[in-house]
This record gives sequence, C-alpha cells and structure tokens, in this order.
Amino acid sequence: MSLTDVGVAAAGLDVAVAVQRGAFRLQVAATVAPGEVLGVLGPNGAGKTTLLRVLAGLAAVTEGSIRLGGTVLDDAANGTFVPAEQRPVGLVFQNYRLFPHLSVRDNVAFAARSRGARRGDARRHADRFLQQLDLTGLATRKPAQLSGGQAQRVALARALAADPAMLLLDEPLAALDARTRLEVRTELRRHLADFPGPVLLVTHDPLEAMVMTDRLLVIEDGHVVQHGTPAQVARRPATQYVARLVGLNLYPGTVASTDGTVRLAAGGTLTAASSDPLPHTGTDVLVAVRPSAIAVHTDRPASASPRNVWPGAVAGLELLGDRVRVQVEGHPGALVDLTAASVADLDLRPGLSVWLSAKATEVDVYPDPHVRPGPVGEPVPAP
Repeated sequence: MSLTDVGVAAAGLDVAVAVQRGAFRLQVAATVAPGEVLGVLGPNGAGKTTLLRVLAGLAAVTEGSIRLGGTVLDDAANGTFVPAEQRPVGLVFQNYRLFPHLSVRDNVAFAARSRGARRGDARRHADRFLQQLDLTGLATRKPAQLSGGQAQRVALARALAADPAMLLLDEPLAALDARTRLEVRTELRRHLADFPGPVLLVTHDPLEAMVMTDRLLVIEDGHVVQHGTPAQVARRPATQYVARLVGLNLYPGTVASTDGTVRLAAGGTLTAASSDPLPHTGTDVLVAVRPSAIAVHTDRPASASPRNVWPGAVAGLELLGDRVRVQVEGHPGALVDLTAASVADLDLRPGLSVWLSAKATEVDVYPDPHVRPGPVGEPVPAP
C-alpha cells in the first residue's frame, strides 16, 4: 500500500528538523493545524526553499523528524525517509512547471495517470478540478496559450488533483504582473480556505503574507526569528528585516527609567506611554514607531505636547504611491511618511536640518525576544 492510500487527509503537520548543507544550517520547529495556512517569510538565502524541499521529500533532514498526522515522513534518528513520489504532498512552483506538450486537462490528470489510472478515468478525475477552478473552457489549450493567471490556476488544479494531504506553495504569485497578482490573490486565498490539510506558502511579499495566511513563520539565516499571526508580526516586528517588510521604524534599546524612557543602542532616547505594563528598568527591548506617526519640523517645536523631539538631517526622499517617504539621519534615524503637499510646504531636500517629533502614545515598547540558534526543540505550535 502506498502512503497516498493511508488516509492522512485532514492531518496536521509537525516539523522539528535541522538540515546541514555545507556551511549553511537550517533549523526549524513548527506545527501547522489541519486547514491552516502558514506563511513562511525570509530574505533570499534564509532557508525557505530548503524547508520546502525537505517537506516535499526532495532532500532528507540531518536531524529531527517530519510527521503528517500519524505518518512519519522523515526521521533522521531511525532512518525513515518517504521519497517524494510517495508523499501525499501537492506542490505549486513559482514558474508553475506545467508540461508544455500536454493540454490543460492532461496536465491536471497527470497525478492520476502517474498512479496507474487509465486515461479516461484520470481525465474524468481532472474534470472535477477544472470545474472547481473555472478552467473547463481552457481544457484543450496548451500552457503556451495561457495567461499567467490561468497558468497559476492550472498549477493549483494539478496539485489538488493529486489528492494531497498537504499543500506546498513556493512564491505562487511571483511570476504574475501586479494587476494579475491582485486578481489572483483573492481567488487563491478562497481555494486555500477550502483545503482541509495544512498549507505552507513561501513568499517574500509582505502583502501576500498578511492577507493570504493564518499565521507567519519568519526565517533568517536558517533560524526562526519570529512567529505569530500576521497582525502580531506586523505590530511588533522582532528584527530589522521584518520591520522593513511591514514598514516600521525599529530600534533596539534598554529601558532607562520607570517613565517609559528607552536608551537606544544606536544613540538617543525615546519615551513610550502605554496602557500595557512596560518592561522593568534595565530590560532589553525593541521600540517600534510607524513612519506616519513621526512629524517633521523645520524649527524645534515650541509645544511641549510631544514627549519625543530630536534633531536630524534629511538624507533622501522617495515617492511611494500617494505619499513621500523621507529618510532622516539622526539619533535615532527615522523613516517618515508625509504627503507631497507637506514636503513642498516644508521645502524638504537632502541635507536640510530638521526636527522630528513623536507622541509617546505612538511609541510601542516590548521585550526583545533574543531568538538565538539552539538544538532542535519543541515545535512552534499552531493556535
């Protein structure tokens, strides 16, 4: 009996692995509940693709194990390894990897054919998924005759037609232009919501991660640096990489006094006022401030209202949609979002000396998680 016959559909995923590839080491521990979409974020070279490869059975783990429900897919300790072709895993690649010589219908029927099904039976099985993804009218076309959005849906239909217990999506929207990506994102999220098994979606797009996933796992340099719901990660980033993704200013520092003042590691101080209890004096913390919460002045503000006021110099300006992002050097340096009209009124230009201000209520202070590499440990749990 093959693994695809043992009924692991609606099973959860448990991963606690280390993978050594030369000098690079990936170490990940996580769980993904049935029906949950886990977004995997990280910069290039962080280990996202390596994680997908070991889950798909394209590479073996060096330490630890992978379990899908009650089925062990990989266990370094006892030598268990289920090869890729026997794993109940559906993959959707960034470039889709459709078979160019096959029609859409036969691409989707490929999984059933590879398991020994007769052509007619495989095509009838494929027709269910063509209908589900609104592809029936494209059944006789070849991949070269498809738009990017259509090819993405065919790739998803082919993955689903394999009756997988788990879906792995590697940058599924990266090959689409901006307009098509917007259209397909909502459609793809709807289809993923109907899938009963765990889904891992690898992406570098912060918007894609925020709107398409239930939970995020952030990997840097082969290690998990943050996990949580999209809202939790966006509100309180743990690293500069995450802060840049979600558009926040992030400063490491140490609580200097009971009034909420934090001495920043790179120089300067910021004071926070929060309804949440602030960490004790001497605690290493992170300070997050939204670019839109910082005001720019050409003279020091006369009002004593903002508790945070500090000097700086304009280093650059960049147009971002309907706003201008101003980079200001200082202690601390900051990214500030202004309207184009405000930039013109202030006559901002590189080199201009300015003053920045931020209300204490707009400053968020929280403990630095100090995520560090360690031995393979307990999985990051699903909620």
